Amino acid sequence: MLRRRKATESEKKPESSDENKTDKIDSEPDKEEEKEKKKSRAETEDKRNKHQHHRWSCVDSCCWFIGCICSIWWFLLFLYNAMPASFPQYVTEAITGPLPDPPGVKLQKEGLSVKHPVLFVPGIVTGGLELWEGHHCADGLFRKRLWGGTFGEVYKRPLCWVEHMSLDNETGLDPSGIRVRPVTGLVAADYFAPGYFVWAVLIANLARIGYEEKTMYMAAYDWRISFQNTEVRDQSLSRIKSNIELMVATNDGKKVVVIPHSMGVLYFLHFMKWVEAPAPMGGGGGPDWCAKHIKAVMNIGGPFLGVPKAAAGLFSAEARDVAVARAIAPGVLDSDYLGLQTLQHVMRMTRTWDSTMSMIPKGGDTIWGGLDWSPEEGYDCSPKKQKNNDTHISADNGTVSVSSQSIHMNYGRIISFGKDVAEAHSSQIEQIEFRGAVKGNKLAKSNVSCDIWTEYHEMGLGGIKAVADYKVYTAGSLLDLLNFVAPKMMQRGSAHFSYGIAEDLDDPQYEHYKYWSNPLETKLPNAPDMEIYSMYGVGIPTERSYIYKASSPTECYIPFQIDTSAEGGKGGSCLQGGVYSVDGDETVPVLSAGYMCAKGWRGKTRFNPSEIRTFIREYNHAPPSTLLEGRGTQSGAHVDIMGNFALIEDVIRVAAGATGEDLGGDQVYSDIFKWSEKIKLEL
Repeated sequence: MLRRRKATESEKKPESSDENKTDKIDSEPDKEEEKEKKKSRAETEDKRNKHQHHRWSCVDSCCWFIGCICSIWWFLLFLYNAMPASFPQYVTEAITGPLPDPPGVKLQKEGLSVKHPVLFVPGIVTGGLELWEGHHCADGLFRKRLWGGTFGEVYKRPLCWVEHMSLDNETGLDPSGIRVRPVTGLVAADYFAPGYFVWAVLIANLARIGYEEKTMYMAAYDWRISFQNTEVRDQSLSRIKSNIELMVATNDGKKVVVIPHSMGVLYFLHFMKWVEAPAPMGGGGGPDWCAKHIKAVMNIGGPFLGVPKAAAGLFSAEARDVAVARAIAPGVLDSDYLGLQTLQHVMRMTRTWDSTMSMIPKGGDTIWGGLDWSPEEGYDCSPKKQKNNDTHISADNGTVSVSSQSIHMNYGRIISFGKDVAEAHSSQIEQIEFRGAVKGNKLAKSNVSCDIWTEYHEMGLGGIKAVADYKVYTAGSLLDLLNFVAPKMMQRGSAHFSYGIAEDLDDPQYEHYKYWSNPLETKLPNAPDMEIYSMYGVGIPTERSYIYKASSPTECYIPFQIDTSAEGGKGGSCLQGGVYSVDGDETVPVLSAGYMCAKGWRGKTRFNPSEIRTFIREYNHAPPSTLLEGRGTQSGAHVDIMGNFALIEDVIRVAAGATGEDLGGDQVYSDIFKWSEKIKLEL
């Protein structure tokens, strides 16, 4: 056998060297290929990173949008502060044409100047209220406004705010440990909230002809409590009396022109009886006090005979706007959803305000109509063509301005359960008496005690069914309805207000203060030289009667609500969203604002034995043509009318010495004289 010879070390090395060289030569292309792959991967990764970096996300869009808005806002704010004060007026005039001079400027050019002192009497909700004492939750709010201003505390601590704005259910005065008092001075009601004027425009125009604080006085009072209680608690009536006497004494004996607005009209009506009544119930001024101190009373938007809106508010804490919101978000406003129970809190609070009961409709079916008739029957709800206050009609003899087509609406049925009931003839309505119905202890689905007391949870299913089964309520039965659903509230209110018609005004019972704010149960003062004006807006659909339905039962619920599904079914219908409308200023119907000056007090009547002259001044509503006009200078709306140039001019002229005849007598656009003739009231 052959044996292989083992190679020497020297022979092995070259061979190994050759192999290494070969391996190196073979590995070089692999390394280059690997480098190329790494480079390619790096480029791909770099491109991917760049692509991801430039992708526009939702957050980027939001930040960009917010940044743009902030930049534009600050830029516009800079321009606003840098521009001349006259620039906004220049822009407005460039769009709408030259603006008329404000009434104060116009009348100053005519030579008018200060003559009679002026007293302002604000209405409900327009006067500011501030905290003087409160519970622990109201720490830091001493002398801060709870009502008026920014209303910041409503959002920060709503339940605490409701607690402090509510009054005692038994006394109608302050709850224990809480004192909320009216803001004093002209600032009490010049603005309701920042930018929302009430008396500010009128005050500014009076200042143009020379008025100042010594010739103007704001009769601030707590509009939540009953009229007589403003004297008992705050001596508000005495303050008004002393300030009127002071202004007359310091202005060479010139009498005062009084300008009440809204509920302030009823408050001053109460004052005129109080000031002449003997003490301690009255002010002890004597029977000729008004004749000596008052030149004229210029009532703006006065609810002399009440408003149906007040009845709806007490019955279900609703009005037209609230009913619409309640329909859009069913169960949110009046259920226990998230613990809000908004309407229940509103009802609990407002039912402690005795002042709201002063505006329940007065005069019963005689004034407001019955099941099958109403003074406004035949009113045409279609828009009127005439919209300019420059063209007016003086109608001393009862001439009316707008012809109405015959449309039958049962306005006398202030509350109807169902549209079919509202439209049916009275002979077809089967009413089941509710006054003697037995009430239960709990509402449906009320298994626990309700912490929001509204009196409804004491009615029970039997009481609720009885109310709905009666089906229709007129002004005459409305008081019985409220006494049935809220007996404790009405017991408290009936001690301060009355809603009937006096048979004999010389009866000693009418010397009680609860009759003094009802023009149908009291006489005007013995002041034949005094003038009384009724000034109000017309041409705006105003709530007159309602269609109701039962609410879906929930915990602590309000069992009734306006049926917003009830519609008239055609353009220009008076029925929209469950509410029948008539002519008015959006809050007060023409009938309530105008009847007393059109007929009840016109000439010598048993309500006006000294024959005080009365005038009606209506202002046809004309909305602003552009947003730049703000709330407009020809508005007839209940609050916006305070900026109506025509009304302000009338007020300034009377304050400067003019009479009603100098203004041109009555200015009438509505059918108030026609409607007044339909009311069969002994005068």
